[in-house]
Amino acid sequence: MRHFGIIGFPLLHSFSAKYFSEKFANEHIDAEYSLYPIEENHLQEEAKRLFASLDGMNVTMPYKQTIIPYLDSLDDTAQAVGAVNVVHQHIGYNTDCLGFMESIKPLLRPYDRKALVLGTGGASKAVCYGLRQSDIEPTLVSRTPHSGMLGYEDLTKDIMETHTIIVNCTPLGMLPKIDTCPPIPYEAITARHLLFDCVYNPEETLFLRKGKEQGAMTQNGMGMLIGQAKAAWKIWN
Repeated sequence: MRHFGIIGFPLLHSFSAKYFSEKFANEHIDAEYSLYPIEENHLQEEAKRLFASLDGMNVTMPYKQTIIPYLDSLDDTAQAVGAVNVVHQHIGYNTDCLGFMESIKPLLRPYDRKALVLGTGGASKAVCYGLRQSDIEPTLVSRTPHSGMLGYEDLTKDIMETHTIIVNCTPLGMLPKIDTCPPIPYEAITARHLLFDCVYNPEETLFLRKGKEQGAMTQNGMGMLIGQAKAAWKIWN
């Protein structure tokens, strides 16, 4: 039997576990997929142990960047992004970028040239990399901005108008905190906007619902997750 799994903390639920468990059952693959919630002070020892015992591993929040020092090398995309969500044979890969672009590309319009990317973690790094590959200029938005970033209080009507793509890379709105959303000026959103949420559970977050109420096009993170999972399976095999 082959063994796969995901590390992160906390791991209250995991799309990857459900996706791969169903895949193994439906395709009669002799394998199992397990959750490994690891607290930060045990990351180094547990990561190295799992590298040796698993045939493939996913990495989720908050370890997409902090896992890197424990890997032997990174593939070109993970190196460029600066974040890892897939590990195979002590090598780090990033399939988030591919999953994101596969999901958002069919929705892009000719006038989509600038994007606001909410959050500064591993997912936002993959999103920014993918947007740049499509000649869309991303601007990071953070609660604690530093050089090259905006704070939420900096989002004026003019900025909202010129940045027609808004991507939520924060956990705000994710179960169980479904009544939360990024503090952007939703009243400035129009039908020209596209709101993309990397969160997939619930299916429609408060962020997406507020955007839809303003006439915006919306997309949740399920397509992104399926795309990155399919790419991970190819790497493991």
